[in-house]
Amino acid sequence: MSPTRKQEVISFKVDEALSKALDGVPNRSEFIRTAILAALQSTCPLCCGTGILTPQQQKHWQDFAQNHPLKKCAECHSLHLVCVAGSQSGKEEAPFDAQP
Repeated sequence: MSPTRKQEVISFKVDEALSKALDGVPNRSEFIRTAILAALQSTCPLCCGTGILTPQQQKHWQDFAQNHPLKKCAECHSLHLVCVAGSQSGKEEAPFDAQP
């Protein structure tokens, strides 16, 4: 028989609007687990989702960014890093422009 995994209960407070939005979800626990796992898998690998770089990370980023500019994909319009040595995808890329 395989050992059972110990489960831990984690609770958190939500505002009234979020509570009402979750009212119609049939399995809230599963929904929340899935949402949290998806969010954790989509975090920035550099800041780990904090949105803030340490001074050391900023230095590394500045060095890296000199040869890896942000570009906007001409097809999907997503921002991504491109090595100045060239894009292997062969897709036309527009320079990043923050204006809508």
